[in-house]
Amino acid sequence: MSTAAATDAAPPAKGKKKLIIMAGGGALVVVLALVAVLMMGKKPPPDEEGGAEASAKPAAAAMPKFDPKAVPIFVPLDPFTVNLADRDAERYAQVGITLEITDAPLGERIKVYMPAIRNNILMAIADRTAAELGTREGKAALAEKVKRETSKALGFEVEDEEEEEEETTAKKKKKKRAPPPLPIHNVHFSNFIIQ
Repeated sequence: MSTAAATDAAPPAKGKKKLIIMAGGGALVVVLALVAVLMMGKKPPPDEEGGAEASAKPAAAAMPKFDPKAVPIFVPLDPFTVNLADRDAERYAQVGITLEITDAPLGERIKVYMPAIRNNILMAIADRTAAELGTREGKAALAEKVKRETSKALGFEVEDEEEEEEETTAKKKKKKRAPPPLPIHNVHFSNFIIQ
């Protein structure tokens, strides 16, 4: 009888082990799911005016304020070689660009969106002529365009240049809301060759 009692007691022990292992596995899955949700971060609430479309774009409020004392983060891009828009001769530019940002996670996001960023920058450079890029003002205008195009590629809301010019003239008549800050603080040229 002692052997029969031992055999009857063994199956419930195996069942308890299975139950404990399954409960532990379930708890592990729940914990991993919670960690994944926390790492993805909270999505911004949908804008009353924009609905679901506005929630897909990063909010301007999520942008960190620029602190002049903070150490900047520089993200160098591979050099660009682009045919320029000159009609009288075939001209090209070789441009090295480094983006200055103040938010470390944005640096990782830039790496993810690099193909779209490079495309937008190439198109912005290709729209210029050698004469436009030969002046300091032309380079400053290109740097501003690169900031805008990079921000667009990252999914940030960017006002068109035409809208900005209209708002500048309208500001003289009536004050309007300021445009949202761009995630790129500055654009630096590491080389600039026009041939």
